[in-house]
Amino acid sequence: MMTLRVLLVDDHPIVRAGLRSLFTPTADVEIVGEAATGEEAIALARHLHPDVVLCDLRLGDGMDGVQTTEALRTLDPAPAVVILTTFDRDAEILGAIEAGAAGYLLKDSPSEQIVAAIRNAAAGQLVLSPELTARMVQVMRAPRVKLTDRELDVLRQLETGASNREIAKELFVTEATVKTHLVHVFDKLGVDSRSRAVAVARDTGLL
Repeated sequence: MMTLRVLLVDDHPIVRAGLRSLFTPTADVEIVGEAATGEEAIALARHLHPDVVLCDLRLGDGMDGVQTTEALRTLDPAPAVVILTTFDRDAEILGAIEAGAAGYLLKDSPSEQIVAAIRNAAAGQLVLSPELTARMVQVMRAPRVKLTDRELDVLRQLETGASNREIAKELFVTEATVKTHLVHVFDKLGVDSRSRAVAVARDTGLL
């Protein structure tokens, strides 16, 4: 039986300890290293050549899980990457998959599902729960919303809670222009409030 070499990446030591204990009784999985940051994970992967990297999505102030995945997938040999996180927004899941992740699991997944994900990822399979798979298919089939650069500028200001007057001052335009951009943004996103515009933009990866 081939032993799968696994690198754990999470900025919380207690989580890494829990994952290590999860795999301890598994004969065909060996934890070869642990990293607290994306930068550390890449350095260790170059040296340890893991088959699979089990990586959190949020890793403190440095590289996040998506950026880490992109970098890990450029290595030779490139390990399979499985994202294990508490975040399940569609945009984050899609971003991880587009970056080359072999799977995306939530931290409340059953232990046997996490172990199986490692084996399946190493075998070249895409690892998603049925629920997440259905959501990703729906997201990928949905038409992508396209905003102009200026509409995105207004949307980013909107995310900070800025008023129309503050947005106008920041972008060196009139309040009337801001209102026009907001009308277009609301229409394209299918929303009728500032808070919904921000929420939908986050969910669809615009913010």
